[in-house]
Amino acid sequence: MPIAIEFFVGHAYAILFFWVLVEQFGIPIPSIPLLLTAGTFSATHRISFPEALVVVLAACLISDSSWYALGRRFGARVIRLLCKLSLEASTCVSKTEGYFTRRGPVTLLFAKFVPGLSTVSAPIAGQTGMPYSRFLLYDLSGSLIWSLSFLLAGRFFGDVAKRSQAFFGLLSHFAAVVFILMVAGFFLWRVVKQRRFLAQVRELRLEPAQLKHMLDCAETDGTIQPFIVDLRHPLDYLPDPRVLPGAVRIGPSELAAHAERIPRDRDIILYCTCPSEETSAKVAMQLHRLGITRVRPLRGGFDGWKQAGYPLLDYIDDTEPPTLTLVKQAL
Repeated sequence: MPIAIEFFVGHAYAILFFWVLVEQFGIPIPSIPLLLTAGTFSATHRISFPEALVVVLAACLISDSSWYALGRRFGARVIRLLCKLSLEASTCVSKTEGYFTRRGPVTLLFAKFVPGLSTVSAPIAGQTGMPYSRFLLYDLSGSLIWSLSFLLAGRFFGDVAKRSQAFFGLLSHFAAVVFILMVAGFFLWRVVKQRRFLAQVRELRLEPAQLKHMLDCAETDGTIQPFIVDLRHPLDYLPDPRVLPGAVRIGPSELAAHAERIPRDRDIILYCTCPSEETSAKVAMQLHRLGITRVRPLRGGFDGWKQAGYPLLDYIDDTEPPTLTLVKQAL
């Protein structure tokens, strides 16, 4: 067998453990090709399937428990750090918080299958105050489902390949090349997808200084100020519940669903806490496609406005639902 394959087989468990551990700690290196490779070679019995499964679960347990503890202590700061490392930052925060809101701990059963959700699910579970015993049960179950899925897929492929000695010999010689191509393809797809999205964001976003000038001019001239929407998830209110002057709290899906009630006679400014204003930009592009063109995400979101030293106000929480507030603003 080629040297690369001999090296992998000889150190398979250490490689699996550290590779999965590093990925689950937030470094975007894909583990799936490695799990498939390990499963394939377990068909030759040069790698033990149960031992491979145990080391993968151990790596997941260590990383996820660490992120759970950090999320419980530091909350949103840890989540924002992870999203900056993620190649799926465009959906990192909003997708994970949305899943937890709708499904609670069940999210952990499928989190590792969803790009952008895998690493941040553990700290968000800690941030929400989920008991560690419940987190451990669901997280280990999810890790087991995830690792078994790809190890068994590789094992099935290996069992099929063994039936043809010529094919299996060819596979053994080029396994390293196939593995490298899978990893490279994964990175290329994710990077291209992210770059396209960020290019669209740059075309739309508004600087905090520009918004401050718009608010000052509206106050001086007595004109209508921009319609500002706080898209943050309720979990993001915990570190700082204040809002920009005149902002209304409305969820991303709710805003798009009631597009006909959004005022057309002024600028619509959206802000969130996601890195690079991802949630705001996605909602802005949705509204653009619905014909509402005066919509722009705020660059830096809530944190950018706060760091610039601009005013923040306590939010007056009316008893009316957000949709009714939105109707009144539109009228």
